[in-house]
Amino acid sequence: MTDDGQGALVLFSGGQDSTTCLAWALQRFDRVETLGFDYGQRHRVELQARQVVLGRLREEFPAWSARLGEDTLLDLSVLGQVSATALTQDVAIAMQANGLPNTFVPGRNLLFLTFAATLAYRRGLKHLVTGVCETDFSGYPDCRDDTMKALQATLNLGMETRLVIDTPLMWIDKAETWRMAEQLGGAALVDLIREATHTCYLGDRAHRHDWGYGCGACPACALRAEGYRRFAAEPAG
Repeated sequence: MTDDGQGALVLFSGGQDSTTCLAWALQRFDRVETLGFDYGQRHRVELQARQVVLGRLREEFPAWSARLGEDTLLDLSVLGQVSATALTQDVAIAMQANGLPNTFVPGRNLLFLTFAATLAYRRGLKHLVTGVCETDFSGYPDCRDDTMKALQATLNLGMETRLVIDTPLMWIDKAETWRMAEQLGGAALVDLIREATHTCYLGDRAHRHDWGYGCGACPACALRAEGYRRFAAEPAG
């Protein structure tokens, strides 16, 4: 337990990574709240998954239930209106001329964390927990460790506060993320992630795989599937 009495706000999308981060925070802080965003995402099914995951965490993990507090969903539809990306429009996923995939939503994590900091300031929460990762990712510049450190400094300067941006997944890959979930909540949490979370960029809940639901072909599904394959093939310990 590393609780400092000021609690944590978890940026919670309803996907594998943010669910693992939520479990990580519940293991460490006595007071944990969650924050999600409706930004006109193509995979809007994740907004439904959020509530399912939160409900199951409350029911199936009594030690965490008392710590899991208020959930907030913010309307950031304006982001979708100004973003011509494969996550906000019905276009094929492809690489762009700048070397980034068109699933990259410019400014998304910067906006998310700025709004999270605003809410945390009002709610008296010190820690912002986000599932960004530089080890096993799609090349998004707003997932990098340098970006998080710079943003933390900027937020604290601009708000005259001492917020901490925690990134539990920053230096681990997807197989290690599955392993972290197992270490935090055992097989029950792994099963919850497989059955209830949503990561697929196309919003596919029709196809069930051993690692969970999704199209099986988009970059998010490919990372999740490969990570689960390696996790399942390697004994714990």
